[in-house]
Amino acid sequence: MFDTKVAIIVRDDLLAWQKLNVTAFLTSGVVGGDAALLGEPYEDASGVAYSPLLIQPMIVLTTDGAGLKKIHERALNRGARLAVYIEDMFATGHDAANRATVRQYATADLPLVGLALRDDRKTVDKITKGAKMHP
Repeated sequence: MFDTKVAIIVRDDLLAWQKLNVTAFLTSGVVGGDAALLGEPYEDASGVAYSPLLIQPMIVLTTDGAGLKKIHERALNRGARLAVYIEDMFATGHDAANRATVRQYATADLPLVGLALRDDRKTVDKITKGAKMHP
């Protein structure tokens, strides 16, 4: 149904709350990259309105640290637009601090814990090769 695929990839050794946190933030990065990904607002039978959601499904994958670095490199080599989450962001309290902590690292040195991307389905499959569906 969709020509594109949204993938969230989290490092497999994170605690459950960290995986959820990373997934939530990275999802916002995908939507923030293209506002057209948001659908129409929802409304229940009683007329209560709810915020819109992403228009297409996404997959959540997991891999180890080495796999995450490999996926990061493949995405960069293919020019994919990425959302990134690094270890240091667990200790920050706001967006400006998150950006500042990412800025401290060279690309190859980022302590990655999660990535997200939306691209052509086949491209996403090639980039995320080796990652497994999150259990």
